[in-house]
This record gives sequence, structure tokens and C-alpha cells, in this order.
Amino acid sequence: MSKIFDALRKTDLLESADLAEPVLTSRKVDSNALPTMEPANAAVAVALEAPKTGTPETLRTAALKISALAPIFPLDDAQPIAAEQYRIIRTKIMQHPAKPRVIVVSSATSGDGKTVTAINIAACLALKPDTSVLLIDADLRRPMISNLLGVPAAPGLADVLAGRCTSADAVIQTEQFPNLSVLVAGEKKENPAELLDSPRWRALIEEFRRQYRFVIMDATPVAAVADYALVQAACDGVALVVRQDHTERALLNNALRVVPKDRLLGTVLNCVENWFLWKTHGYGYYKGKK
Repeated sequence: MSKIFDALRKTDLLESADLAEPVLTSRKVDSNALPTMEPANAAVAVALEAPKTGTPETLRTAALKISALAPIFPLDDAQPIAAEQYRIIRTKIMQHPAKPRVIVVSSATSGDGKTVTAINIAACLALKPDTSVLLIDADLRRPMISNLLGVPAAPGLADVLAGRCTSADAVIQTEQFPNLSVLVAGEKKENPAELLDSPRWRALIEEFRRQYRFVIMDATPVAAVADYALVQAACDGVALVVRQDHTERALLNNALRVVPKDRLLGTVLNCVENWFLWKTHGYGYYKGKK
């Protein structure tokens, strides 16, 4: 068993962190192939009904241009295991007792896959009917979302916080996902910590709370810079991405100490290699069924 699993077991977080996601393959997104998830019954439909929102109708739109090499949007039958794992993550978020709406996705260090995970979680949530989702690139030091999604790099969050434009000018509504909007990092001219440590940042998050059912933020690694604490302060919960072949035990343990226990929603195990002892009957349950 890997060191990552040992570390998680020692911190008593393995049971709450069974959100394993092997992000191993990639493809171009085909919006026509993406599934529409329906609630299992009327009771669930009522429980998951999105609150009334005021999402602006004048947002600029853009088509996503995904590289074939990027592990983005593994949400259909082409990658069933990955798709099912993201559905598990979505279910855990939507059924969490704290009902988190503003969620930060971070990691112990760079290279763990937090940005890809944040994108895929946001997209999976956006597949739910009447569930508006805003994906924010809050990593102003090493922004990656605009490049991965193939959307304009500016204006974005930094421009809104600096007062160079409004949020309606910066937010992009994606063509392939009608329920998914994106706010890229934008053009950074000021110190990111100064932009985030401001009343405008807190007011912006409250504005997005009123407009969207979920806000998913890609943040800097935990404790790497002051930016993370400022982003975390505005959120309801934190999802910590752990990569079994990359994350160092000491950095992981430090990250688990930094994230408040009442805000840690769980961990996502990234790039998990297939092992015959991990396989369950669940993945093949429906094969051959008619």
C-alpha cells in the first residue's frame, strides 16, 4: 500500500476521503456525448433543487478548446471509471451535511493535479439540471485554467479586484456547458495577496453566492503563500488533492494541519494506478445487462 494511504490512515481521514480519481487519460470534449444526470426519485429532486439565482444574462460566451493531451472532462462512457469517480465526488459534495457552496480545491504542493481536478469537479456539477456553477482561477501566481480550457486569459479575477472591469465583463459562459461559467485569473499587475486581502474580494464572493449554486475555486497550494489563507477564508469547504506518486508525506501532513478540520470536505487521490486488489464488482456491475 502506498505511503499516501498510510498518511491518510494516520490522520483518520481515509474514510472521509474515498474520492479516488485516476486521471490517466485524455480526449477532446464532445458536448453531445456528455450525459445528463437525473435524480433517482422525486424526493431527491426536491433535496437537490438549486436555489434561485441571479446569474447575469449578458455574460460573454466562449467555446472551450481542449487539448487532446489534457485529462479534462472524462465524463462519458469513453472513460467510465473516471466518470464514475467524479460522480461520486459530486454526490458527496451535494449530500454533505454542511451543504458547501463555495469550495476551494487545493493541494499540498504544485504538480498534484489540483487545477484539472477543480475543472472536472465543476464540469460534473454543471451536468446537473438547473445547477449553475462558476469555476474561478484563484491561483493568481500560476494560473492555468485559461490555458487548459482554451479561453481568453483576460480580463479575469485580478482585473475585477483591481477595478479595471466588472465581474459581468470578466465571467465567461461556456458554450459546451450551459450551466458552467468560468472566471480566469486575468492580468496580474498588483501583488495577489493585496488583491485578495480586500473588501472587494469578499464582496465579490458574496455576489457569486447569490448568482450561482456552486462556486469552485482553484487556489494556490496550501501554506505556500499568503494567498491560500485569504481564499480559504471566503470558502465553505476545502477539497485537498493528493497525488500518490508525487505528494510528499511531510507536505501532506502539514497541509492537513493547516486546513481547518471543519472545512476539510475530503481528499481526492489523483493518478491512482490500477491494482487488482482495489477492483470491485461495482465497475462491471452493469456490463452485459439489458
